[in-house]
Amino acid sequence: MKESYVDLVNIRRMVFAEIARIAYNDVDLNELERSPYNIIPGEVAKYRENIFRERAIVEERLRLTMGLDARHLSEFARVTDGIEEVNVNEMMFIPPLVNVITFACEACPVRAFVVTDNCRKCLAHPCTNVCPVNAVSIGRDRAIIDKEKCIKCGKCKETCPYNAIVEYDRPCAQVCGVNAIESDELGRAKINEEKCVSCGRCITQCPFGAIADKSQIYQLVQALKSKEHMYAIIAPSFIGQFGVLANPMQIFEGIKQLGFKDVVEVSLGADITTLNEAKEFLEKVPKEHPFMGTSCCNSWTMMVQKMFPEQYKYISDSASPMVETAKYIKEKDPEAIITFIGPCISKKLEALRDDVKDYVHFVITFEELMGMFVAKNIELSEIVIDKDVQDASSLGRGYAVAGGVAEAVKKTAQRLDPSREIQIESASNLHDCVKLMRLAKAGKKDGYLLEGMACPNGCVAGPGTLASYNRVKKAIAEFKNQSAYSTPFENEKIREDLKR
Repeated sequence: MKESYVDLVNIRRMVFAEIARIAYNDVDLNELERSPYNIIPGEVAKYRENIFRERAIVEERLRLTMGLDARHLSEFARVTDGIEEVNVNEMMFIPPLVNVITFACEACPVRAFVVTDNCRKCLAHPCTNVCPVNAVSIGRDRAIIDKEKCIKCGKCKETCPYNAIVEYDRPCAQVCGVNAIESDELGRAKINEEKCVSCGRCITQCPFGAIADKSQIYQLVQALKSKEHMYAIIAPSFIGQFGVLANPMQIFEGIKQLGFKDVVEVSLGADITTLNEAKEFLEKVPKEHPFMGTSCCNSWTMMVQKMFPEQYKYISDSASPMVETAKYIKEKDPEAIITFIGPCISKKLEALRDDVKDYVHFVITFEELMGMFVAKNIELSEIVIDKDVQDASSLGRGYAVAGGVAEAVKKTAQRLDPSREIQIESASNLHDCVKLMRLAKAGKKDGYLLEGMACPNGCVAGPGTLASYNRVKKAIAEFKNQSAYSTPFENEKIREDLKR
């Protein structure tokens, strides 16, 4: 969520904390009907026109956080309807992952160009001259755009010397790189599941908080209370997410206090993925494949599969760092139940795949983890522990930031074969990822290693983060430098992988 959307951020986190509190304290699930009053107290509306709508929207957030579907406005249903289906201690998740809360959506106007008061009705009127469909005319006070004729090419905006023409769009649609945001019969946002890759960008950008994803917080807490061999694996982008006063080991210890047996850096799995992708690239490009795409971002690989199915075979066969870390733990403890903690909601879908579900059993975001800390009254900065975290190399920890994956694979491949010249290119939002794949499809990226990230600046700016990239980039760089290993080759924990 955008940091400037303070009220929305607070509501989301209060919902996560409320569900975690209910789970940890064994509260009767029928009490969920009281939760909106805990989150939105009083009698006067603070955010919308009335408090009843505010609480109704919170009810839907609570349902989605429990893993339930949002309700249909045309049908009567209690907030607790279907609650017993999700009252389990294992992953209970039914797609769709990303959902529009219809009565929270304000049916914002779709993309259009508008002439503002800045228009001087100048003699040159370049806006009329460049319009390919004659949609711009000069009126009495300013230029006028005929919305029926306009093809939204933007040429009038680009040529106006006064910047008098502005472009606007609904924020959710503007950030969707795969054009999955459409409109229902009432003009409200609707997600086309055939196109959606669950990157979560629409969730973070909607100023009304009308889009939310499903969660597994409740089921995870039930598992933590009833099962042994519970492990957490945490994504490289965790650094700086929990405040400047919480160091990595305090975060690890805080996670253990939630009920986990142990915590491992996913950067360790990144080291294994780096080795695998480097070897795969050297073997296949250009002999078998014209180029190779990285495999760590699930939304990127889903986008390629949906929009460029013929090129999907050129995405690396290597497992993602999340899966490699889980496999590493499973080899040591076959009974391990593993929870991935990260910035990404798309990983919740990845964990449902047939080749992944036996290794990764729960997925939560940093935001959801913070809700669990709040429910258990764990203050990370107050934890006293004197121990270092050394699971991964500097290159593995660099996966947190855009460009880090390709750079790690390139350096590793060149160490394996110093004679190879390796070209890399990265894209760090879905719009740019689509452009990159179009170029690759046209043969413009032959011989390249292509890194795709759905989120700007990479995983560090994922939809489940707590802090912005600008706030944490320095901490991530410092954490990389603190690693005892420069590359995966020095990482003693993955010696068996080095021998393969």
